[in-house]
Amino acid sequence: MLDSFEILTTSGVVLWSKSYAPSSSSVINGFIKDVFIEEKVLPSASAIDDASASRNPPYKKDQYTLKWASVKELGLIFVAVYQSLLHLTWIDKLLDNIRLIFIDLYGDQLKKPHTSIVECDFDGYFDQQVRELEGSAEKNLQRAPQAIDPTPLSSSDSGNQDLAPPLSGLAAVVQKVHLSKPQANGYSTDVAPMSTPDTSRPVTPAGNIITGKGGPKSRRARKAAAAPANASSGDERKPKPKKEAGKKMRQWDADGLAVEDDGTVLDYSTQATAEEGTRAGEGGTSVDTIDSQSFGTRTAKGQYVLKDLDSEVHSILQGANDRKAELGEDKAGIVGSGFGAISGLFRNVIGGKVLTKEDLAKAMKGMEEHLLNKNIAREAAVRLCEGVERELAGVKTGSFESVETTVRNAMELSLRKILTPTTSLDILRSITAVTSPSSLNPLSPKSRPYVISIVGVNGVGKSTNLSKLGFFLLQNNFSLLIAACDTFRSGAVEQLRVHARNLKELAERENLGKVELYEKGYGKDAANIAKDAVAYAAQQKFDVVLIDTAGRRHNDTRLMSNLEKFGNFANPDKILMVGEALVGTDSVAQARNFNAAFGHDRRLDGFIISKCDTVGDMVGSLVSMVHATGIPVVFLGVGQHYGDLRTLNVGWAVNMLMK
Repeated sequence: MLDSFEILTTSGVVLWSKSYAPSSSSVINGFIKDVFIEEKVLPSASAIDDASASRNPPYKKDQYTLKWASVKELGLIFVAVYQSLLHLTWIDKLLDNIRLIFIDLYGDQLKKPHTSIVECDFDGYFDQQVRELEGSAEKNLQRAPQAIDPTPLSSSDSGNQDLAPPLSGLAAVVQKVHLSKPQANGYSTDVAPMSTPDTSRPVTPAGNIITGKGGPKSRRARKAAAAPANASSGDERKPKPKKEAGKKMRQWDADGLAVEDDGTVLDYSTQATAEEGTRAGEGGTSVDTIDSQSFGTRTAKGQYVLKDLDSEVHSILQGANDRKAELGEDKAGIVGSGFGAISGLFRNVIGGKVLTKEDLAKAMKGMEEHLLNKNIAREAAVRLCEGVERELAGVKTGSFESVETTVRNAMELSLRKILTPTTSLDILRSITAVTSPSSLNPLSPKSRPYVISIVGVNGVGKSTNLSKLGFFLLQNNFSLLIAACDTFRSGAVEQLRVHARNLKELAERENLGKVELYEKGYGKDAANIAKDAVAYAAQQKFDVVLIDTAGRRHNDTRLMSNLEKFGNFANPDKILMVGEALVGTDSVAQARNFNAAFGHDRRLDGFIISKCDTVGDMVGSLVSMVHATGIPVVFLGVGQHYGDLRTLNVGWAVNMLMK
């Protein structure tokens, strides 16, 4: 773990610092004196070089090691202090990232003349980077094989029976080496063997093991010993065992019910509930505790808001890398890309040129190819390029602005316009307005539950994202009623039952709002169940009703026609469609068909894009769905835990698409 981190100027002014353990100020003072003033320790190191932290040799004083990075233009020094016994492999990356983020956020303040104080709230950005880099290093160590270091001890240490202090910091595995008596050559090779994993192959039961005594037996003797005791001497042939009958296949009728009910219980969720309740009574827990600070923050008014700090930090770092690539410091990966074609076309063109359609034709072709590679549907990519071409035709580039930069900036602006919502997405405010209307307004409607319905095609993660949304609302102390309206898919009700049980346990553990599941089994009309669930929620004073629906193909007219009846019966306040980040061109048809399925007077209210953690920078499905319908993206699913829900950061999405 770090002892401290300092950001200071070459004149000795400390702009920002964070300390995890008390350390003497003489450590930093000695570092500045020896390295930057007298240069007697590292004569080649200087603050005028903007080198990566990995290129700067470490400075050691007493029991501390100091790693550092600098910024020539602003005269800044970034210093990380930690114990020399620790082996922190991520310190160089931390220094480089913190340097980029700090300059991006506060560079303008530092460039002002006579600046000695910078107003900054940098703790959140720093903590996010430490948490992220520590987590990645920890995962890498856990994946590494747990091998024992075979390096022998030196002869000078042969008489020392104490172990050297183990490496700590991020180490998740501590290897225990037991020393034996020293040998004649001073080495000790007696180490504790690694334990056999519990997942080894099954051992043969002891009752079935055949043991023998004495020397080898003949074939006839072995055969006689293996024969049963009551077998006749005249016929030693073993009867052939009767072949067991195979598993009888279950027969289902047209209504989805079993033709012959053999009494077998197929619902395992009830049994699991009893078992987990027993474990909870014994002191065990069935659901891992989720740190609410890891995915959101609480405002001064007490509302819990999902955070997008990770996206902001990644956006800053990505923007710095892009600027470095434009300056020619990092040219890898540009050749062969869509922007490589643009750059090659305008390499010899300087600023001050009036662009024509002929000038932009080849550039737009490269831009279209780039957008398609980012998983944007062809229809959306073509229209985006046509809009940029119309906007730039006849425009004169700036005196010191290349044509490539002009095209790139225009496309970034178009993407921002598409992804930026035109209506308020404050779902907490909408819920509060319905559940707790103002008493000062006599015309305000009566208090009622706020209804949210989740729709989408098969397998996109509707139930999973519904439970994530439910956990977010529980953090704001809303009471939830989850309605199981997927009466078609086998296991859909049991899946929601497990989610409701987990959310209830988390809510009781953290003293949050209450949650309950409303279910009517299978084979029923989903619209009537939704209507009854809303009425039950109003009677029991629930704040929010989350309605899960059956997955359906967007091109199946029969299944899609049921959504209009569902919308009329349930009358939801918000209809959110879950779409996959993995889907390509088909995302346009999915969004349009679901948007038109609820009738002329009702449309979708927003998208939840799931599985965003699986596509890297290929997040083009966001643009495709929003471009096709004009409906904004409300949430992003970034994992499999209840806290893996984020709001959309438009800047992050644009940087990913233009990467």
